[in-house]
Amino acid sequence: MIFYSTRGNMKQILLACTTGAVLLLAAPAQAQFAKVQDAVDYRQSVFTIMANHMGRLSAMARGQVPFDAAKAQDSARLIDQLGKMPWEAFPAGSNTNTSKLKGDPWKQAAQFRQYQEKFMAETGKLVPAAASVDSLRAQLGAVGASCKACHDSFRQ
Repeated sequence: MIFYSTRGNMKQILLACTTGAVLLLAAPAQAQFAKVQDAVDYRQSVFTIMANHMGRLSAMARGQVPFDAAKAQDSARLIDQLGKMPWEAFPAGSNTNTSKLKGDPWKQAAQFRQYQEKFMAETGKLVPAAASVDSLRAQLGAVGASCKACHDSFRQ
């Protein structure tokens, strides 16, 4: 019995440590971008991981895979934490041939920041929503809408 409850706690501890390490590494990320392409690669990597976990949650919400609240909340926590990370990787001039940026987010900084804040607010609501398939389904729609709003303005 003790082993079983310890395993559950260990999973939470491992998730917290991993998230903490990622956030600690992300803090000085702006200074680590020696080249513009480094910033592009960083932000695209973060978005790729988020998209993977959004796909996992979407599959549960659509009934393509069985709903598992623990797995859903794990993915939701990662999305919430990762959702805070890519914004520092948009230095001026990072609209390169390998990026998918369109427009000029630096000239529309207030709108770009508004989209970021909306996205982070919606991903923050994803964790509690992942407790049930119905609330997950509704919140995935809100997160997706916040993604779409930014993509419509700033992504090719």
